[in-house]
Amino acid sequence: MLVRMNDDAFWALIDELGRRTGDRDERLEWLREELLGRPAAESVEFQVRLERACERADTRAVWTAANRIEGGDCTDDGFHYFTLWLVGQGGKVYESVLADPDALADVPGVRALVGRHHDSWDDDEWPEWEELDYVAQDAWDELTGQEGDDGEEFLDAVEEAEDAAEAAGEWEEDGESRGPRPEGLAIPRLTALFPPGASGS
Repeated sequence: MLVRMNDDAFWALIDELGRRTGDRDERLEWLREELLGRPAAESVEFQVRLERACERADTRAVWTAANRIEGGDCTDDGFHYFTLWLVGQGGKVYESVLADPDALADVPGVRALVGRHHDSWDDDEWPEWEELDYVAQDAWDELTGQEGDDGEEFLDAVEEAEDAAEAAGEWEEDGESRGPRPEGLAIPRLTALFPPGASGS
């Protein structure tokens, strides 16, 4: 029987990740150990849901907010890492920001950056989390003995699982929410916290 990680199980792991103490490396190691204790197929399903969550956040509205926080320097890669960071904040924060990106003004990790130059932001403070994208593959590689390969087998397994989910119509209801939002979105609270031309912008 194919092992499936459902959305509730995915978000339960993410929410616990957000509650854990320690730096990002320590928290990611906890997540990796959690995945290592499960069948390898769950690492694939975790990655499928992580990528889908990032795709849902890939909107013009969220990019506008991320770019405001980062002072106009949010690149394409940087925005992807921002969406990973956003997912890592937990389901409640994630959904509130998708509904209204200005809600980022309430996130403690964002408020901690206010009034500080980007050069003073520690790596663990940046609202980007590239490394979250690699945990599931690391666990899958170890569980399947694929360590040291180029990752193609894991990516193939993820693509196959995505195709199966789409064929089953699991995510059809969310298809219209992924596109860009209208331009000119107001983010007054973030703009007040990170005004154009301010130090660090």
